[in-house]
Amino acid sequence: MTDITIESVLQENRTFAPPTALAQAAHVSSMAQYEELYEKAKADPAGFWAELAEQELDWFKPWDKVLDWQPPFAKWFEGGKLNITYNCLDRHLTTWRKNKAAFIWEGEPGDSVTLTYAQLHRQVCKMANVLKDMGVSKGDRVGIYMPMIPEAAIAMLACARIGAAHSVVFGGFSAEALRDRLVDAKAKAVITADGGFRKDKVVHLKDAVDQALADNAVPSVQKVLVVQRTKSEVTMAAGRDIWWHEVEPDAAADCPAEPMDSEDLLFILYTSGSTGKPKGVVHTTAGYNLYTHMTLKWAFDLKDTDVYWCTADVGWITGHSYIVYGPLSNGATAVMYEGVPRPSNPGCFWDVVEKYGVTIFYTAPTAIRAFIKMGNDLPNARDLSSLRILGTVGEPINPEAWIWYHKVIGKERCPIVDTWWQTETGGFMLTPLPGATPTKPGSATKPFPGILADVVDMNGKPAGDDEGGYLVIKHPWPSMLRTVYGDEDRFRKTYWEQIEPKDGQYFYFAGDGARRDKDGYFWIMGRVDDVINVSGHRLGTMEIESALVSHPAVAESAVVGRPDDLKGEDIVAFVTLEGGATASEDLKAELKQHVVNEIGAIARPGEIRFAEALPKTRSGKIMRRLLRNLASGAEIAGDTSTLEDRTVLDKLRQGDPESAES
Repeated sequence: MTDITIESVLQENRTFAPPTALAQAAHVSSMAQYEELYEKAKADPAGFWAELAEQELDWFKPWDKVLDWQPPFAKWFEGGKLNITYNCLDRHLTTWRKNKAAFIWEGEPGDSVTLTYAQLHRQVCKMANVLKDMGVSKGDRVGIYMPMIPEAAIAMLACARIGAAHSVVFGGFSAEALRDRLVDAKAKAVITADGGFRKDKVVHLKDAVDQALADNAVPSVQKVLVVQRTKSEVTMAAGRDIWWHEVEPDAAADCPAEPMDSEDLLFILYTSGSTGKPKGVVHTTAGYNLYTHMTLKWAFDLKDTDVYWCTADVGWITGHSYIVYGPLSNGATAVMYEGVPRPSNPGCFWDVVEKYGVTIFYTAPTAIRAFIKMGNDLPNARDLSSLRILGTVGEPINPEAWIWYHKVIGKERCPIVDTWWQTETGGFMLTPLPGATPTKPGSATKPFPGILADVVDMNGKPAGDDEGGYLVIKHPWPSMLRTVYGDEDRFRKTYWEQIEPKDGQYFYFAGDGARRDKDGYFWIMGRVDDVINVSGHRLGTMEIESALVSHPAVAESAVVGRPDDLKGEDIVAFVTLEGGATASEDLKAELKQHVVNEIGAIARPGEIRFAEALPKTRSGKIMRRLLRNLASGAEIAGDTSTLEDRTVLDKLRQGDPESAES
């Protein structure tokens, strides 16, 4: 990277105030209260988090020191002892929440289960004892490779209860990707299922585990625990494989939570790099518990009456923080759903909202754009009146998708909580607080109290208003990643040395460009490795994509750069169309002019390619790296294990009959 800043070209001036009634009853009910919290945390970060830790968490032993910061290594609540599952389960059993629903689970075929806090506690204890019988103990690592079923959360909690670190691998990953992660973590055991249901098909998970472990490729794995979900025929290796349903009934239902040091390893979660092996992001116990608890409580104004649904999978950080640990620590009722919108039921999400009276709905911009493409009839046919707060996660949301979400799903009465954060941060970093923050479509608004965010150039100099730059965090926070598992050098270089420290100031930087407007609102401009340098102008891809999606014919777009002898780089836009729109040379010309009208001539795409679909990871993020390879005519390079549908890539490789430049 260079010290050239990123040019910001997108303009968005609409603002939406918090609903009055919601604000009056909110945990944080005004911008004045937010500013007071923010300034308090900025003036004394250690004191701010210590006060909340004492109020919000139960401790077996108090800490000796709030923060030990030896850049870039942080230790929070050093000397303290607690167990995250005690905060998620045990402490609720002495209150009325004992018989409150902890999880409401809906399977893709329509089966369902509700677990109260007492029932969940019992099942976690039983499974913790099963793990002990399997030889798993404190400090071991356990791989979890499961569908979105209650047993996935139970497995995570059972590991945490006995002090074993879990490493959850999303159930859509290939056997090769699973093997790499198990090897790196040196997993002692694997918890899986015969299969799961996804998009009207059975995903054969146990078969993938068998492939991953074949030929003793992961010698550390001694046992495999298998949930029977689909009743598919599977091979059970004698002496290694164990059926969950055969051992669970006889397990003791009492398993005291293991006292854990604040900085003991809680989990490893692998996130892909652009090349090379995945990075094992390390999260520890106490700071992560506190931060996920507080961010969910304040950013979604969580109340005991809420039915909260995050549509992510537990295989991603969103599922860890905001399906399992954050909600349970708060004593919330969380929905888990096995399925996704699919040909047999494209409106299934709205069915779940209506069936369970969901009040808080948290999903990804990719899903929202897919909903838009499906049309308004599906949500309009359901009763969504229970909803009070909406949220987005995973990538920047373009303003037009934000407006659709606001109008069609929220009926113009639900605040939208647009969250920016990462696997590495553990929890929300930039987010509106729905009772306090006026929102702007496409902006993640302001930092959560305690987060010192800035936009800087590569020398660490703060950018001016609306001047694009690099989004950094300038002070440690409780849920920050502690290292890359087994690779401290990679941790330093990836996150702390991209922008050189100076005068004792370290900058956490994980690759996103941003700008901050005159009101102090942050606008994420996309990954800096997705920045396009056109004739010396560095343009963020997200802003060009938003301009394209604002055209009524466009459902989704992805913009990449390709080498150009004259301009340095030229803009190539991959576009999927709304139903009813027809690909044509005239439409290409119209879209190019539309970008010029919205942004300016500098952002005019040199080429537009129509596509049936865009290549995405299994978490829904567009794989722009692959599109860059396609746009430049290069071979597909790097890790493709996270690609959800390889046929999308094959179709794009074959070329678009309409792709000649107009």
